[in-house]
Amino acid sequence: MLTQGWSERLTAFTAAFDAEELDASVLLMPLVGFLPADDPRMRSTIRAIEGRLSHDGLLRRWDGDPAGFLICSFWLVSCLALAGERERAGRLFERLAARTNDLGLFSEEIDPYSGEALGNFPQALSHIGLINAAGDLTDLDAGRHDVPPAPDRLIPAGQDS
Repeated sequence: MLTQGWSERLTAFTAAFDAEELDASVLLMPLVGFLPADDPRMRSTIRAIEGRLSHDGLLRRWDGDPAGFLICSFWLVSCLALAGERERAGRLFERLAARTNDLGLFSEEIDPYSGEALGNFPQALSHIGLINAAGDLTDLDAGRHDVPPAPDRLIPAGQDS
């Protein structure tokens, strides 16, 4: 992963080995303890993903996706918090948390232009992302910077392997 999954051209980890496409799912790397979020390669990856896949605080999973995938957006909040970027992470968290519907529920995706909820609704994975991101911000505020091993984080069954 550290060599074949890295693109010098993009200065980022990529969607697949020897690929040249970004995939916001690589933001999971620090969240499962694979690399620290403040590793220079992860910081570069975070910047690349934010620069190419973000619109109005929502991250698309891949280039060309029409909507922001909420779990990826919350992974970005967690990565920023774990990299020590509290202010940016907090602002993004607040913007994302404000995108619930009138019942406080999230969909799977949100159209970044219209704000329309898209995909599965309600989406538990989006809510898990919110909970994990809130926990990462709370941990940072309390001076706890270490990422717990994956089994200690809220990860849906079958997603932790």
